[in-house]
Amino acid sequence: MGWFFSPVLGVLCWVFLLGCANGIGANWGTQTSHPLPPSQVVQMLRDNGFQKVKLFDAEEATLNALKKTGIQVMVGIPNDMLFTLASNFKAAEKWVSKNVSGFVSDGVDIRYVAVGNEPFLQTYNGSFLQTTFPALQNIQAALIKAGLSKQVKVTVPLNADVYQSPSGKPSDGDFRDDIRQPMLSIVKFLSDNGAPFTVNIYPFISLYSDANFPVDYAFFDGSSSGVVDGNAAYGNMFDANHDTLIWALQKNGFGNVPVIVGEIGWPTDGDMNANLQYAQKFNQGFMNHISSGRGTPMRPGSIDAYLFSLIDEDEKSIQPGNFERHWGIFSYDGLPKYQLNLKTTNTGALVRVRNVKYLDKQWCVLKPSVSLNNPKVADSISYACGNADCTSLGYKTSCGDMDSRGNISYAFNSYYQKSDQEDVACGFDGLATITDMDPSSASCRFKIMIDVDSGTTSIRPLHQFREQSLGFLFVFFCIALLF
Repeated sequence: MGWFFSPVLGVLCWVFLLGCANGIGANWGTQTSHPLPPSQVVQMLRDNGFQKVKLFDAEEATLNALKKTGIQVMVGIPNDMLFTLASNFKAAEKWVSKNVSGFVSDGVDIRYVAVGNEPFLQTYNGSFLQTTFPALQNIQAALIKAGLSKQVKVTVPLNADVYQSPSGKPSDGDFRDDIRQPMLSIVKFLSDNGAPFTVNIYPFISLYSDANFPVDYAFFDGSSSGVVDGNAAYGNMFDANHDTLIWALQKNGFGNVPVIVGEIGWPTDGDMNANLQYAQKFNQGFMNHISSGRGTPMRPGSIDAYLFSLIDEDEKSIQPGNFERHWGIFSYDGLPKYQLNLKTTNTGALVRVRNVKYLDKQWCVLKPSVSLNNPKVADSISYACGNADCTSLGYKTSCGDMDSRGNISYAFNSYYQKSDQEDVACGFDGLATITDMDPSSASCRFKIMIDVDSGTTSIRPLHQFREQSLGFLFVFFCIALLF
């Protein structure tokens, strides 16, 4: 594929659903060290007019908080469960009974079960190729047996890399040759059962992975790099990518299968193109685009789409990139990051989470008396970044304009906060100190974590880790950054 379809890496995360009749939805991921209480997140969903939510698993506390709210729910089955569900119908029955039937009877409006999450990603090297379809079949059979198949539909969220266009024109789109047969089996099964095809589309990833990708084509203001395909003109990547899928479905005999955009969004940190300005521009452009009801050239009308993501997740893998932890339209504590009009509130502004309880107003920073030449500094920064979150440090990131002392303090504080402000977590062999003076700058926020009353973080002295291989890209990243 060329720049039009750079391979899209998997990104666990966020989406918005809008269309005149379809309402607004969001992806709600929970890979966070200090999560907001589910009840507060659900209240935020309601305050902001979200009518749908997409989950990546079926956590009991999350589903309990969604009872009798009227919010439509897509529950998820992680990829690591596909083998068991594919090989054991009883396991599928048990999963449906526990995670669907019980909650539906208690007032959770479950509409979809997402079987796996981007299981055919090229980076998985076929790991789930043999188990996804059998798992899908067994979950569907379990839903039928439970009498829920009319209300609850199965689907498989797939990355946009399952199809491609060698010419860059949507009309030349088709499924990848290496997965063509399993894809057609899945699509036929979805069609036979009145279920939707779910696709995750990320213009940001194309820009991130290809230096020659035209930036304006990622947004919705029109582009000089647009694609003309017969009578259709495409001024943005989303429409062209979406319609490449529609062409792939149509030429294989499934042109009427409904399509859900399971994830779409833009991160705000961790990369030079991941910033507040671009995220606001993309997400507002997308919301305006789908709220118009025009659809795309190949699929006029309303579009089902979930914005990715609702809230930042500080424990997501950064293998795809440091931006992975920054997809939220809300920060970790439920504060809106930027102005975004979802057309669902009287003010046209996002509504923050209410009554957030924080840890004490204090931070861990590098002692002013410590020299940067101190031999303990390198180990300390490596350890802090390897065990906390330093993805806001780097070239053209939100904290990228600080000096070395500021970078070190940011890393120390990240570890200290993630460790629930335990005194021992601000030791670093005597290099650090606790302060009640906020070291944040206009663009760089030194976080104070949410008080989750857990005390589950295990703190060990720094020297116990020095000989261990942390296995984090952060370690090398931070050392190179600081010195």
